Amino acid sequence: MIEKDLTPKQIVDYLNKFIVGQNEAKKAVAIALRNRLRRQKLPKELQEEITPKNILMIGPTGVGKTEIARRLAKLIDAPFLKVEATKYTEVGYVGRDVESMIRDIVQISVNMVREKHMQNVREKAEAITEEKILDLLVPPLKNIRRGILTEEEEQKQREEENNFKETREKFRQMLREGKLEDKLVEVVTKGRGFPAVEVLSSGGIEEIGINIQEMMEGMVAAGRTKKKKIPVKEAREVILMEEMQKLIDMEKVVKEAIENAEKNAIIFIDEIDKIASREKTSGGPDVSREGVQRDILPIVEGTTVMTKYGPVKTDHMLFIAAGAFHVSKPSDLIPELQGRFPIRVELLSLTKEDFERILKEPENSLVKQYTKLLETDNCEIQFNDSAISEIARAAFEVNETMENIGARRLHTVIEKVLEDFLFEAPYPRKEKKTITKEYVESKIKELIKDKDLGKYIL
Repeated sequence: MIEKDLTPKQIVDYLNKFIVGQNEAKKAVAIALRNRLRRQKLPKELQEEITPKNILMIGPTGVGKTEIARRLAKLIDAPFLKVEATKYTEVGYVGRDVESMIRDIVQISVNMVREKHMQNVREKAEAITEEKILDLLVPPLKNIRRGILTEEEEQKQREEENNFKETREKFRQMLREGKLEDKLVEVVTKGRGFPAVEVLSSGGIEEIGINIQEMMEGMVAAGRTKKKKIPVKEAREVILMEEMQKLIDMEKVVKEAIENAEKNAIIFIDEIDKIASREKTSGGPDVSREGVQRDILPIVEGTTVMTKYGPVKTDHMLFIAAGAFHVSKPSDLIPELQGRFPIRVELLSLTKEDFERILKEPENSLVKQYTKLLETDNCEIQFNDSAISEIARAAFEVNETMENIGARRLHTVIEKVLEDFLFEAPYPRKEKKTITKEYVESKIKELIKDKDLGKYIL
């Protein structure tokens, strides 16, 4: 369930913290997300009738298509999966079948829900872990006699028990103070149990070998235990993980995870333009391209996919497809698939002004990232506004004259500008460096001037 009651404006405001421009795409995903929340407030019978309006994003690489979808999923803590349409093949060909994307998103959802449940029982597991580590450091008394004892024997046994309790409490105190972190203890680790059997579709035959191999390895490992001596700090993590696994109810986790995947999952299908048939031909690669589209269609349309956790419905998952569509057009996709992506948004190529904003405005901007990275090595760098403008201009110019890779070009340019500082660090004393326009020009002028060389470096 989506717990946050977010309005479309709040969603766009959140996305603005990380992504510059592309307001049309932000509005489209914000409305799609709000519609999910609206649907969950309706009566159950009406909920089933309302399906998500999937989105097709059209725009060149590096303009923020993936980032918008990824940030949206992070905002609502939804399972998110990015796949490339080109890695799937038509049924009957060698390669991954399209249903594997649903199996993958369900696994992501199970991992997310398991992690949440483990955090809920962490406090209890930590208390059990502490007792178990103390058992390793101060083994319990073995020679405790029960039954009829003489007064002398009782006295002796009482003294032993008191001494044991005092010693254990002393070790507990030292353990909490971190004084025993490097002390070696012997722990027993169990082998990994075999995974649940996954029900495969006809398109998933190529994965059968992998699953059988996993099962065989798991069955052998399940009965195996291994003793090893490790420091207390490592033993704590091993025991804590085991205890948390014991405390959570995996049936409940799986049920919640499937529900979470069915209602909240976001699947981002990139490079969908690469499987569009440019011309109607009677054979060749276009047959396979159209075959992949026809295989993707029922997944997007709404079907039930068998996974190792049980059947999963795709009716209410949100699919966001994206592509540059330089050669092909959205109308080259088969009509049925076009109809399943009713909302189309065009993302614009980035301008020099956009590059400047990307360098300065987002919460995790490149300038902030590199400033913080070098601070760890006693180097404080400061960028002049003119230097930032020059980096943006250089990135824009290279994109215009060579392959346009969008905002990713900024990584290349800024890395070249700061190359000397990054190489010379760490510094023995704190140093302050100012990056000026002239310094930026001196570092990148050769690369921009020599386009043949720039082809390889930028």
